[in-house]
Amino acid sequence: MGFADLSIAEIAADYSMTVDKGFSLYNHLLIADKHQKTRLALAAAKAIISQLLSEKYPKGTSTC
Repeated sequence: MGFADLSIAEIAADYSMTVDKGFSLYNHLLIADKHQKTRLALAAAKAIISQLLSEKYPKGTSTC
């Protein structure tokens, strides 16, 4: 398993969300993480970013 060079805190900052929201999404996705600065497994980082993007750009909405 690879690791992303990202933490919950960094993803939260990049996507303008709170760290609490990040932990909430991680719990929702059943990803166990102990600290906001822990480097994430690549699969975990991809899952949280995909979830954030799907919330920001729901299917059926236009980005143009």
